[in-house]
Amino acid sequence: MAAAAAAAAAAAALLLVALKFACLADCGRLVSGERSFSIDYKNNCFLKDGEPFQYISGSIHYSRIPRYYWEDRLLKMYMAGLNAIQVYVPWNFHETIQGIQNFTGDRDLEHFLDLANKTGLLVILRPGPYICAEWEMGGLPAWLLQKPTIILRSSDPDYLEAVSNWLAVLLPKIKPWLYVNGGNIITVQVENEYGSYYTCDYNYMRHLRTLFRFFLGEDVILFTTDGNTDKEMTCGTLEGLYATVDFGTDTNVAQAFSRQRRFEPRGPLVNSEFYTGWLDHWGDQHAAVDTQKVSKVLEEMLMMGANVNMYMFEGGTNFGYWNGADHDTRYRSVVTSYDYDAPLTEAGDPTEKLLAIRDVITLFREVPSGPMPPATPKFAYGFVTLKQVGSISDVLNAISPLGPVQSQYPLTFEEMKQYYGYMLYRTTLPRDLPEHTPLISPQNGVHDRAHVSINGVFQGLLERDSVLVLNVSGQRGDTVDILVENMGRVNFGSNINDHKGLVSNLFLGKDILSDWKIYPLDIDGAVAGGWPYSRSQNGHVSPQREPSTGPAFYTGTLQPNGLQWDTFLKLIDWTKGQVWINGVNLGRYWPARGPQQTMYVPGSLLDPSRPNNITVLELERAPAHQRVLFIDRPQLGIPDKKS
Repeated sequence: MAAAAAAAAAAAALLLVALKFACLADCGRLVSGERSFSIDYKNNCFLKDGEPFQYISGSIHYSRIPRYYWEDRLLKMYMAGLNAIQVYVPWNFHETIQGIQNFTGDRDLEHFLDLANKTGLLVILRPGPYICAEWEMGGLPAWLLQKPTIILRSSDPDYLEAVSNWLAVLLPKIKPWLYVNGGNIITVQVENEYGSYYTCDYNYMRHLRTLFRFFLGEDVILFTTDGNTDKEMTCGTLEGLYATVDFGTDTNVAQAFSRQRRFEPRGPLVNSEFYTGWLDHWGDQHAAVDTQKVSKVLEEMLMMGANVNMYMFEGGTNFGYWNGADHDTRYRSVVTSYDYDAPLTEAGDPTEKLLAIRDVITLFREVPSGPMPPATPKFAYGFVTLKQVGSISDVLNAISPLGPVQSQYPLTFEEMKQYYGYMLYRTTLPRDLPEHTPLISPQNGVHDRAHVSINGVFQGLLERDSVLVLNVSGQRGDTVDILVENMGRVNFGSNINDHKGLVSNLFLGKDILSDWKIYPLDIDGAVAGGWPYSRSQNGHVSPQREPSTGPAFYTGTLQPNGLQWDTFLKLIDWTKGQVWINGVNLGRYWPARGPQQTMYVPGSLLDPSRPNNITVLELERAPAHQRVLFIDRPQLGIPDKKS
């Protein structure tokens, strides 16, 4: 009897606990019920807390802006009159190595969402898994390519497993930030412009829809974005995901929204990407979109009651190796600057375009009172003379501590698990070459640019889609070094399975080159660890007066002057390469190809009281003066030769 009574008491206690939690859950639903964001299909609008709502949004990428400046940029967007921002989450930025996620520092997504919330900005979140964004491989991690036959953005089991594992980490972090849960995320995009991809795999989209609903619940609006064509809208849309469209200033607004209406007969009109500018590739003219056109079309859309996100509102910078590339008829790499001719510049400064946009917004909603926050201060720190540290071969022990992998034939970056940056391929000449003999990439297998040296003497380069043959000479047994640069994986279209390195054999005349030593180069790790400024590396080479050819490192110091202001690095007469300041990879320079002539240096990278270390990897030819120049304004286009 005592045992039965005890069991009954325990059951009663459990029932009370269950009732208590049920009550708390009901209370929570009541509280969350006070905040709602939904679609009014009858009146063709969004409803925020039961009231009609029109968002006027701008795109900003936290991955392209130092954390130090997030608050500054968000405040400027708020003061411009925006009530929302649109944000991509690049998977590869957070999971560069499979299974290891990073949400700290410049990758602290939740801190960024919190800053936006405190600023008064709602969020339209675009978590992918694919994002495009002119970002390396469209945000997909390169380690996916370790499975050579994987079909990305499809229901391929290997791809779905990786996506599911990632979203099981990401989406639970997002859920507390949904508007209905007290946060500021009002809508969440599933995939991105999927209709532009060749697979058109509805099972893949259904799988994503299931995952998003499972982790985020039924109350959040899930949507898709696609280009303004019937094919793209057909393959990119799915029942249960609200269909939106994107287009720029050169589009008939009424026709574009009529296309959205064919796929969403009722509900709000939405342009998820209204292009305020455009991207630059190396070799392009610097892109610009007319301010008056932007203002005119924005006003036209808002007059129709449409919800508009301006892409971009601030572009930022492709620091490090994060730039993407296009491949239509040929491979074209995106430049380091992602200025985009946006309303806020790469450095976050307000422009005339921003002021014109704010004037339009004032016609439709109350804009916050008070002055627009000013441009961040800039300073011209002047010239710094660098000294040569050594060639790639000279410093190989420092930048390739693991040493080479031996292989009969070349291995790709992905096979070597070196996903970004540079690798060195080394072999020897199999026979004497008394006359110039063609070194050939017959299958266009250099991805993307190879710098060739024999016995340390620079011979020239091979380049994807453009330079497939280089004549060389030498003696049997001479060392052949081929430094290959990954210039950014394709981020859009059917060629995003973009393997890097020597992806096929090289021929010397009729002979296949073999017996390779392949060096993975951890330049970033070495520089971040203090190389070449550590004591063991000091005193290498005094400054040279003669131009140096071939891949080599140069270093110097920018002396402190008490300021920590933004600046722009100009590499006059340098050819092509990579720059690090205080261990941080600024990105690529290529002034000869253009259009970008300067590199943005955020003041937050500089130390106002200690020498600032500059490290340059020049790939082709350094100037005799070996100087770099810090100026106080950007030069994103090739200047007029008459000036």
